[in-house]
Amino acid sequence: MSRIGVIGSGAFGTALGCVIARGGHDVTLWGRDSVQVAQMQAAGINERYLPEVRLPRGLRASHCLADLARSDAILLVIPAQKLRGFLQENDMSDATCPIILCAKGLESGTGMLQSQIVADQQITAPIAVISGPGFAKEIASGKPTALSIACKDEILGYNLQALLSTETMRLYLTQDLAGVQLGGALKNVYAIACGIVVGADLGESARAALLTRGFAEMSRLAQVLGAKAETLAGLSGFGDLALTCTSPQSRNFSFGEALARKGTFGTGTTVEGIATARALVGLADEHGIEMPIAAVVADVLENALTVAEALETLMARPLKRES
Repeated sequence: MSRIGVIGSGAFGTALGCVIARGGHDVTLWGRDSVQVAQMQAAGINERYLPEVRLPRGLRASHCLADLARSDAILLVIPAQKLRGFLQENDMSDATCPIILCAKGLESGTGMLQSQIVADQQITAPIAVISGPGFAKEIASGKPTALSIACKDEILGYNLQALLSTETMRLYLTQDLAGVQLGGALKNVYAIACGIVVGADLGESARAALLTRGFAEMSRLAQVLGAKAETLAGLSGFGDLALTCTSPQSRNFSFGEALARKGTFGTGTTVEGIATARALVGLADEHGIEMPIAAVVADVLENALTVAEALETLMARPLKRES
């Protein structure tokens, strides 16, 4: 039995902790909020984020990071915009076990990937990334899920793949850290766009076109940034894009839909695509990549365009070859 630490007791962190604990490991799930942790310890459920799923026997909640000190691997499931602050508050520079990054998003302002933020904080532990098409509720309830795990060290990657895969969660190995992270981050922006399409009642044909052209956009930029085409066509790229652009379980999709229908969205949940949109446009401008869909999404989110104006802008673009 291995000891696995999970930092972040939101829905996704709890779900990963649950499925790994059911796989026979001793899991410690760390939460920032001591009241929430006490509730999980007493009730055996994460009432705030995942009330439908009972925590398995092999998982225990903790508010003390020292409880993770002897972990064989640590999953870092901190929202993308909060990762730098967490690492500045909690020094992990002396960590030696592998750290697996599980949040999706580009850092607002810098456009950095999660692995770049970790490197920027002088963390020298081996790094891997888990991403792909998986909703927390489904993962936690034991429904079959396939995700990507990326690690530059192929031997370590094989070991982590074997360690963390379970009967219900299958991990596919790649060495493409950039591709797995970019697929998971960029798709959130297009999920917001697809939500807007549905909320504005523009039709399923429009959603299919937007999803397809959005994939072309994100692929162009991601490959310039070092991602492999086969990664973008896989689970953490097109697979995750398809899931989040077509399901109301997606927070980014639901945000876009509510924005188009009511002009507001207020669940108190993290919607990573909001911060990622402008960071994505900044990276595209920096590298000279045209990303018209991402640009109008960013403008709509910043109230620079209405939904109607965004549609008019896209439909008025010059005709071109499909590529």
